[in-house]
Amino acid sequence: MVSQEQRRRQLAREKFLRQQQRRTDARRKARVRNSVIASVLAVIVIGSVALYTTDVLKGDDDTKQNAGAEVTSSASAPSKAPDPCEKPAEGKVKTATWKKEPELTVDKSAKYTMKLATTCGDIDIALKASAAPHTVNSFDFLAGKGYFDHSKCHRLTTNGIYVLQCGDPTGTGTGGPGYTIPDENLKDKSLKANTYPAGTVAMANTGQKHTGGSQFFLVYQDSQLPPSYTPFGTVSESGMKVLKKIADAGESTGAGDGAPNATVVIDKATVTKS
Repeated sequence: MVSQEQRRRQLAREKFLRQQQRRTDARRKARVRNSVIASVLAVIVIGSVALYTTDVLKGDDDTKQNAGAEVTSSASAPSKAPDPCEKPAEGKVKTATWKKEPELTVDKSAKYTMKLATTCGDIDIALKASAAPHTVNSFDFLAGKGYFDHSKCHRLTTNGIYVLQCGDPTGTGTGGPGYTIPDENLKDKSLKANTYPAGTVAMANTGQKHTGGSQFFLVYQDSQLPPSYTPFGTVSESGMKVLKKIADAGESTGAGDGAPNATVVIDKATVTKS
């Protein structure tokens, strides 16, 4: 027969074994749980790394694409306004040059006008023969030779000064007739406060004295310039409308100084004495 003490010890041992079993079971379950958690975490980490890597590459590709778009956008020429002018007349630009200024034959007491029949409309100019005889004489000579015919007006400025520049058959801004003419009429009463008023037609030059050739500019809006460019004509009211149309179309660079968006070609230049 089991004594009371033996029974107590048996119950205590069974309790201990149950506790040990529960602890063993708990540790086993913990190991299984931890293994599962570790596996899940590993999957999450791997997935996250993969996702991160994918996002980085995607972001890099996006950055590259955006950068490419930015480069393309900045490198592209500014969008052009519609060309308000007609197609040029058929014909070729003259390439002749002369070694010296033509003989002065202009009549200082007569009235001279120059008509530029351009693809954008006619520009009539009253010439100042008495104030700028060498310049008017040169234009009379060159126009008679067809020098300006079929040449482009190669430059439009829309910032700081407001002029359309023409008179270079090469269309590069470097061409000329082979000779130069003296500066004239630099104290013209129309030039006030270093301003060439709208409608003025004046000679371009290299920045040095007496370096005018065949290039000239037409001022479509008052422009601040030093009195270093021979003013030799005035654009008519109808001619100013043509200039405004050309100016409104803008220039090609977007920076305020470049080739006009309008296709400005002098189909025919004519100087008439009256």
